Amino acid sequence: MRVALYYAPLPNDPLTAASSAWFGRDSIANAPIPDLIRNDITAEPRNYGFHATLKPPMRLANGVTWNDFEHAVQATAAKIAPFDLPPLAVTDLRGFLALRETIPCPPLQALADACVEQLDPFREPPSEEELARRRRANLSPEQDAMLIRWGYPYVFGTWFFHMTVTRRLSDAEKSTIMPAAEAWFAPAMAIPRRVEDICIFTQSTPAAAFILSQRIKLRG
Repeated sequence: MRVALYYAPLPNDPLTAASSAWFGRDSIANAPIPDLIRNDITAEPRNYGFHATLKPPMRLANGVTWNDFEHAVQATAAKIAPFDLPPLAVTDLRGFLALRETIPCPPLQALADACVEQLDPFREPPSEEELARRRRANLSPEQDAMLIRWGYPYVFGTWFFHMTVTRRLSDAEKSTIMPAAEAWFAPAMAIPRRVEDICIFTQSTPAAAFILSQRIKLRG
C-alpha cells in the first residue's frame, strides 16, 4: 500500500463534481460516473484522483503503523490554520493541462513544506528502480538532490501547486482540449474556496486507483 497527502476540494465544492465528471471517476466514493472525455487523455490523472500533491505517494517505513502515520498527520494539521486558496486557472504545464493558482500563495507552500518535512520519518526510502525511473525525467541537480533526500524531486523549492486534468497532449490535442477544459471548469473555478484540511489518499496495490481515506482538519 502507498499513502499520499493531497489537497482535494471539499465534497460540496462544485470543483469536486466538475472534476469527477471530467475524469469519469469520483475519487471520494471511488465510483465511475459519466465523463466528458472517455479516452486515454484523462486515464492517468483519473487513477490518482483530482488533487494537488502535498506529500508525494510513499510506502510506510518498516515498523510504522497506520495509527502512527494518522497521528502524525493530525499533529501537523494542528499547527496550520485554514487559508484562502487563490483563484485557479487551467494552464499548460509542460504539455499537461492542470489547474493552478493565479497568484503566489505562501500559506500553500508552507503547508506542502510542513507535510513533506514532518511526515518524512514515516517514509520508506525509494528503491533503486524507483530512483532510476524518476531520473529518466532529466532532473536538474536541485531536483536530483531533492529526490535523494526526500524521495521525490518536486518538493520545497522545486514544488508547485497543480491539479492535473490530462496526460501530456500533442499540440493538435491541446488546441481542442484546452478550450474545452477552460469552459468546463470555469464555473467552479469562479467560486472562492478555502483550504481547510489535509487529505490522506491510499493506493492498495501498484495498479489500483488512489482513493480518499480521511480528511484531517487544519486547526492552527
